[in-house]
This record gives sequence, C-alpha cells and structure tokens, in this order.
Amino acid sequence: MWRVVGRRFAQAVPLLLGISLVLFGLLHLAPGGPLSTYLENPNVRPEDIERLRRAMGLDRPLGVQYVSWLSAFVRGDWGYSYADGRPVLERVLERIPATLELVGVAVAAALALAVPVGVFSATRRGVDRITSVLAVAGISLPVFWFGLVLQLIFAGALGWLPSSGRQSFGDGGVVDRLSHLVLPAIVLAVALAAGWSRYLRRAMRESLAQPFVDIARARGLSERRLLWQHALPLALPTFVTVVLLDASMLASGAVVTESLFGWPGIGSLFTESLAKRDYAVLMAFLMVGSVAVLSFNLMADVLVLWLDPRTRQGE
Repeated sequence: MWRVVGRRFAQAVPLLLGISLVLFGLLHLAPGGPLSTYLENPNVRPEDIERLRRAMGLDRPLGVQYVSWLSAFVRGDWGYSYADGRPVLERVLERIPATLELVGVAVAAALALAVPVGVFSATRRGVDRITSVLAVAGISLPVFWFGLVLQLIFAGALGWLPSSGRQSFGDGGVVDRLSHLVLPAIVLAVALAAGWSRYLRRAMRESLAQPFVDIARARGLSERRLLWQHALPLALPTFVTVVLLDASMLASGAVVTESLFGWPGIGSLFTESLAKRDYAVLMAFLMVGSVAVLSFNLMADVLVLWLDPRTRQGE
C-alpha cells in the first residue's frame, strides 16, 4: 500500500507542474486582464496604465512571469490580489472553512440518504421503481434552478429560512448558522445522493449476483445479515471511489451553489475573482482545486486497496 502511495505521489508532482503551466498560460492569454477596468476608464492616462503594468509584473515575458510565480508559490508566497492588494493566501484561507462546512454537511447528508436508498433499491422492486424516478429527477435538476425554487418557497413565500449568507449580521449563534446552512446543503446533498444511490444500487446488484450469495442463503444466513455484512462490503470499493471523486470536485468549492446562496466559500471567491480578472487569486484557486482532486484520487486508491484485498495483486 505504501508503494502505491509513493508511486501516486511521484506521479502527482510532474502532473501538477503541467497543470500549473497550462492554467497560467490560459489565464494570461485570455481576453481582458486585471487592467481592463482601467483601460475602459477615459480618465486614466496611458502612463498610469504602464506604471501599473510594471508594478504588477505584467510587462515581463510570460515565461518569466510563470517561473517567478511558481518559485514564490512553492515557498508559500501566493502573491497579492490585484483587486484589493491583500495576500492571496490570506484570502483563500479565510474562505476554506465555509466551504468545508458546507461540503461536509452536504456529503454526510447525501451518504445518509444514498446508502439505504441504494441498498433497498437493489433488493426491492417496488422501492426501485420509486427511487429510480426520484434519482433521475435529482440528477436532471439544474442546481441553480433548484436552489432558486428553494429560495422562493422557504425564504420568500414561507419565510422559514434565510435566502443567503452564512450568518445574520453580527453573531446569530448556532441556530442562526444552521438555518443559513440548510438550503445550500440540501441543494448539494440532493444532487449527490441521486447519483450515488444509482451507483450503489448497481454495485449491490453485482454483489448479490455472486455465487457466494446463493451458497450463504442455502446455509440459512438471514437476508439482513447477507445484505449488510456480505453484499454491501463487496460493493463499497466502487461506491467509495465515486464518492471521493465527487467530493474532490466539491472540496475546491461548490461554485454555483455558493454563488447562488451568497455562501462565503472559495467557490464564490472564484466567481468574484473571475469577474475582476484577478490572476493571482484565480491561479491559487485552480491549484488548490487540482491538489484536492489528486489528493482525493490518492485517497480513493488507498481505500479501495484496503477494502478489497483482491486489487492488491495488480499493484
């Protein structure tokens, strides 16, 4: 197992370098830039634009800018935001707790829903018909539309929950924080649970089709014990892989949900920085997202090896 971890880590380093190079080039070659706001202002003189360009280092060749950024980034110096002059690392770190809070609650809720639904869908035809329709609806619902509907009903019409933000002005306490968390967590959890329940249903049916299931039944093993203690563990490697891959994408910020609900996570920071062409913050966000995806992929590989010893033979 440690050989797998070492090999994956060795592969991740050059991969991250390649990703950083491509992302840096694409961001700087895209139309516009951090000075676009000033360029559109007729009161800003050309010499002022040139002075800002030199101050930001944008007058240097792109390759020199990349090497300078990379050397500083690996030292923990992520630069300064072009929008407000604050350190990029500080801006990212202050947003991460909100994203982890939202994603953690949404993933926990999705698992609590997806596991029993997936298991019972694989064994009970009547339940499967109902859950199949609900799962397709959950997967098909556009996140922004579903979120807007929840806001209109529970925040607008009924007034039960706040429509946006992480807390009310001032410190509203635990109840206030939880009330702000409900709607965005539901939006994420429904989409996740819908897909995960389908994956688990399929994996469970494959497990139940194995010969050992018939042998266990013939020996008088109860259906409940067979289902939860034997079939489910066999289906877990596939399910865990899907869960961790989806979680890796959310760990870098649930961009649409956070923006829709005004949730102050790194996903909403991305949309704000994208509108302002804040290269330093955008690069930090994209690199954090890349590291999260690679880390969760490694975690998935390790967990699959641990859950299913048969896969170790290929390693």
